[in-house]
Parts: sequence; C-alpha cells; structure tokens
Amino acid sequence: MDDSEKTLLIIKPDGVRRGLVGEILARVERKGYRLENMTEMTISRELASKHYAEHKGKPFYDDLIDYITGGPSVVAIVHGENTIENLRMIMGATDPLDATPGSIRGAYATSVTHNLVHGSDSPESAEREIGLFFGDSRTC
Repeated sequence: MDDSEKTLLIIKPDGVRRGLVGEILARVERKGYRLENMTEMTISRELASKHYAEHKGKPFYDDLIDYITGGPSVVAIVHGENTIENLRMIMGATDPLDATPGSIRGAYATSVTHNLVHGSDSPESAEREIGLFFGDSRTC
C-alpha cells in the first residue's frame, strides 16, 4: 500500500517576519519529507478568502484574512508518506498552549491567531489548497 501524498504548507507572515522559515523547513525535511514547488508570496485578499471560505461569517474571519495577507508567506507542496497527518503533528495544535512543546507551534507560536504555519487537514483539502496556490495539483 502506497501512503505517499502531497499537502500544502504555508509559513505565515509572522513566521517569515520572525526569521523562522529555515527552522520550519528544516524540521519538515528532517522528518523525511520533500519540498516541492515552493514560493514566497504575499497572499491576496481574494486568494485568502477562497482559502478560508469555510470560515466566512465566523467572528474571527476578518482578523484571519488581515493576518494572512499582512506580509509575505512561504507556500510549499510537501510530499511523502502519510504527509498530511505527520505534518500536522510537526506543526502542533492550533492553540500554542495546547501544542506539544517540541512542535513548531509549541516552540514558537504566540497565539491562536499568530500560529506560524498552516497545513492541509485532509487529502481533499490538500488537493483544493494546492490547486488554489499552484494550479492543477496533478501537474506538481
């Protein structure tokens, strides 16, 4: 059985601003994952609204859009075995107070809003998100 899959990783503006890109990418690579099709970009409000469409109407939505569009992010496709589940473990829980101390968020995140990274939460989300940021995911 082949458990190889792709997922989207975003190092959000606070991670870029704080100079944590190298550390975050090194953790992903040390786990054995391959980084594909990586780019630095300032995410537009239009792209952010598509990416976070499921949160539209929630009280935190506007702050989330302001945050993710507030500076450069690094966006990458991560490829390997059981990538989605394992990358989410490397990242840690969304709330840094609940994140494992050795995880990225447990070690570096300052709040639920400023939590440094995003990773897709399912194969369907990964395909949709990779498509949003990189075009047709089958060509990546």
